[in-house]
Amino acid sequence: MRKTTIALAALALAVPLGGCVETRQYADVQFTPPQGQYRLLVLRPDVTVGSLTTGGMVEPRADWTEQARTNIIAALRAQQATRGGETLILDRRNQLQGVSAEEVAEVERLFYAVGQSIVLHKYLGEYLPTKRGKGLDWTLGQDAVKLGQKTGYDYALFLHAEDQVASTGRVALGVIGLAGCFVGFCAPNVGGATQIDYAGLVDLKTGEVVWFNVVRAGSQVPGIKFGELRTPAGAAQMVERLLGRMKPGQAVRQAMERR
Repeated sequence: MRKTTIALAALALAVPLGGCVETRQYADVQFTPPQGQYRLLVLRPDVTVGSLTTGGMVEPRADWTEQARTNIIAALRAQQATRGGETLILDRRNQLQGVSAEEVAEVERLFYAVGQSIVLHKYLGEYLPTKRGKGLDWTLGQDAVKLGQKTGYDYALFLHAEDQVASTGRVALGVIGLAGCFVGFCAPNVGGATQIDYAGLVDLKTGEVVWFNVVRAGSQVPGIKFGELRTPAGAAQMVERLLGRMKPGQAVRQAMERR
């Protein structure tokens, strides 16, 4: 599966100057966060971690990526254990009884395409007039419904994460640029690393994407960290930012306010 795309690259560039962490979520207008005796299937997280070179290129690292995925899965297990539902978190695609690894991979690819569309049309300003005022209006269709029928799960959660680690050369270049300011010559800011994460919840009875959240983190100064996924603490921080407070849809919130 591919990693960096035009939509996600544009999203990374949208991180404000100076560096910060941003999160923004959307939900179906009638969405209520799962509670009680629900059954949740968490697909294998789609993760990429790369080194940000001195020249600003990102070089994916397979060892860092596997380390980050292991940390994220551990963080997901710790977090979901406190939620009350019955949750299965996949670290391999062949773990689902009665569902082939290729079927799981096909649903993952489908969500990735839909997730890209949501990022483009809900977060990057390419708004669709046919979806205005509908909260979320995307679906994985019958493939997701069949997954629910075969497994008995109520929801499927998908998670995507891309993280950059500034190389020693990149950090040194940033330090030189800042040091120049003390002698009256500020070199152009080379920029720091960026992390882009998003997650989507799919109702496996209807196939609809009922909740979606994006977390963007970045710094204009190389070497400043904001939750590195290669560490257990950084992965836990990212999972909490992404899934910690799932908001209900607009109609549900308005009904709650009228009580």
